[in-house]
Amino acid sequence: MPSAVQRELVAKVDDTTDSKYGCRPEERSMSLHIKYGMMPIDKPAGPSSHEVVAWIKRMMKLEHAGHGGTLEIS
Repeated sequence: MPSAVQRELVAKVDDTTDSKYGCRPEERSMSLHIKYGMMPIDKPAGPSSHEVVAWIKRMMKLEHAGHGGTLEIS
């Protein structure tokens, strides 16, 4: 049975990264997140994703922004 198989526990180890290759996401400035990454937004019910993107572009004075889809939960 699968439950009888002995399994090895693998632990994630914290390590350092040379700063010339970047930094950890939690250490990135907001400008780097905007330039090279994405910003997760918890969109409230009501406005469309298109509207929220337009608001973000206006508030942050961005030329380009988009969304990767929506997840509707009822």
